[in-house]
Amino acid sequence: VVDAFVAWLSSLFSCIYAEFGKQWYQRRVRGEIATKECKVELREHDHVVECVAWAPDGCTAHINEAIQAENPRAGKSDGPFLVSGSRDKTIKVYDVSTGSCIISLIGHDNWVRQAIFHPSGKMIVSCADDKTLRVWDFKNRRCTKTIAAHEHFVTCLDFHKSAPYVITGSVDQLCKVWECR
Repeated sequence: VVDAFVAWLSSLFSCIYAEFGKQWYQRRVRGEIATKECKVELREHDHVVECVAWAPDGCTAHINEAIQAENPRAGKSDGPFLVSGSRDKTIKVYDVSTGSCIISLIGHDNWVRQAIFHPSGKMIVSCADDKTLRVWDFKNRRCTKTIAAHEHFVTCLDFHKSAPYVITGSVDQLCKVWECR
């Protein structure tokens, strides 16, 4: 009896999930991308863009602080915001609602392969072909930490969703886990 109930419950949740997923797909993916309408073009980089990543929702207040630190008269924005990294060795933060580049970070010595917001929304972490992992205080527009992460190009990184770790991957065929402090 218990096995039959578990099977029935599992089947019910599968149906609910399948229907929800179908509705989401129809509204979000087919409804927006299928129109082939570009909402905004972001044109600040001088070379190939290697990566883009959305800012987490908790980042808005920190980004507005950074904007107002540079220009006290600037208004606040609700975003959405994103970060990009390029072969021009720079990292850019954009306000997608206005299509403007609001922050530029310069410091890598080679192509930026990935840049992402820290889950706290207070900093950006990047990796590049200069073999480094870098932590950026975007409010003050400076690199606060540089780690010689690998023996070859660092090509990717990601944060653990709940533990204080970042992982990097490299052309040296290694993945390395780093503890954030």
